[in-house]
Amino acid sequence: MTRPGFTDCLERVRENPDAAQEDLVFLLNNESPKEDALLFAAAADVRDRYCGARMVLRGLVEFSSYCGNTCHYCGLNRANGKAERYRLTPDEMVESARLVWDAGIHTIVLQAGEDGMPAETLADVISRIKSEHDMAITLSVGERPRADYARWKDAGADRYLLRVETTDPALYASLHDGRTVETRLACLDTLQELGYQTGSGFMVGPPGQTLDIIAQDIRFLAQREYDMIGIGPFIPHPETPLAHAKTGDLKLTLRTVALIRLTSRNAWLPATTALGSLDQDYRVDALRAGANVVMPNFSPADVKKKYEIYPGKRCVTEQTGACAGCMAGLALAAGLELDYSRADSLKRVPV
Repeated sequence: MTRPGFTDCLERVRENPDAAQEDLVFLLNNESPKEDALLFAAAADVRDRYCGARMVLRGLVEFSSYCGNTCHYCGLNRANGKAERYRLTPDEMVESARLVWDAGIHTIVLQAGEDGMPAETLADVISRIKSEHDMAITLSVGERPRADYARWKDAGADRYLLRVETTDPALYASLHDGRTVETRLACLDTLQELGYQTGSGFMVGPPGQTLDIIAQDIRFLAQREYDMIGIGPFIPHPETPLAHAKTGDLKLTLRTVALIRLTSRNAWLPATTALGSLDQDYRVDALRAGANVVMPNFSPADVKKKYEIYPGKRCVTEQTGACAGCMAGLALAAGLELDYSRADSLKRVPV
């Protein structure tokens, strides 16, 4: 059964991306499998209409587990004395890009903690990769000065991922020591001004997050017209201040994915690794709820386990690049075509 008003509410959100806060809260606040099925089907239909019925692959390389921050939810935070730290050399990063290219994937995502790598070092890596392969380069290395972002863009970087995590100032402050959401938003604005295809997103379920905050963040992401949006469940890490908090709710995470699809329509929306790292792999559920990107891990095999933002991370024991069968299976299970292309932003012509 569905609640009175559900059908009209879903139709309003589907037809108007500038969805009302109360409509989003209504759809998030649901315990009905029937309503979930209808919501997820609507999101999948919008994805197919605006993005095509395809699952895009991005090759992920996590090149450093060093981080200078003390975010309360992240296993890489500098206060975690048990974390195993590593940093790939520039040659290792370029070699990882070659493996991504050899797998037929035309986008690499270079991700790290905020480890303070000199801007010129990363710029050189970007230039080397671009000189060898006609592939898109996505960076995800946190908050940096405008000059660094500009230098990397000039070197050939195409995209940048920087999850806002929440736009609620009080919640943001409770999760990040000595950091403000205003600084985060300023970085996102700078990235868009510089012409990056820009991605953001947030986790679902950290302590203090409410349905109103989730709805507020869904609206924010849609209004900012981000090219990519990453949504995943909060997973507590045992060596963080939030070690004893509850894991984010799976169904609420999937509803959030679906509502992001309905409101942001043609954004690229990953089925995140976190959704594959719960009691079982739920990435196919996210794909069925409107997601359309998966990022197989191409980090060197000897460091995969060390990049532990949260425990139980999926795909850390396989040999690098040994994901072809899994990716094909995910696409088949979700009824999507596997897409190895660059899959640039559908919102604007790349600069």
